[in-house]
Amino acid sequence: MSKGKIAIIMGSQSDLPVMSEAAKVLEELEVKFDLTIVSAHRTPERMMEFATKARDNGYHAIIAGAGGAAHLPGMVAAYTSLPVIGVPVKSSNSIDGWDSILSILQMPGGVPVATVALNGAKNAGILAAQIVSTFDKSAAKNLDDYKKKMKDKVLKTAEEVEEKGWKSGKVGF
Repeated sequence: MSKGKIAIIMGSQSDLPVMSEAAKVLEELEVKFDLTIVSAHRTPERMMEFATKARDNGYHAIIAGAGGAAHLPGMVAAYTSLPVIGVPVKSSNSIDGWDSILSILQMPGGVPVATVALNGAKNAGILAAQIVSTFDKSAAKNLDDYKKKMKDKVLKTAEEVEEKGWKSGKVGF
């Protein structure tokens, strides 16, 4: 298990299906994490306390997912100097996810939030692990192994496709 620890937070339980992807990849990469609900709108005091104490609580980065107006990542970034990775979540009250994307992406100067794709919690988990890997060799090795598995999977698939005739212009699966 790595020495780093990541916080995964979300605005509501409805974000959990998306945000669980960050937890799954961190688990696979053996990076410690905590997961909880912190709403910028419904529990602003909890959000402020969470963000201001995050470094003291041993976190090295915060993954914050939110849908709709998606203020959580930016507000958390306003209260901490830790890296914050924002995950825009396409929610039931969303404008096709664009409101969430723009709310997280368009941060003012001085309050950066690294933003991944809509529902891109898996990439947020990988990015958080990459942050941890800057000081933790076991996390770096796990990431290298993970990327090698992805490469091997693509090469195996390419080989299978080519064996079936696609390379020579034949179509026939």
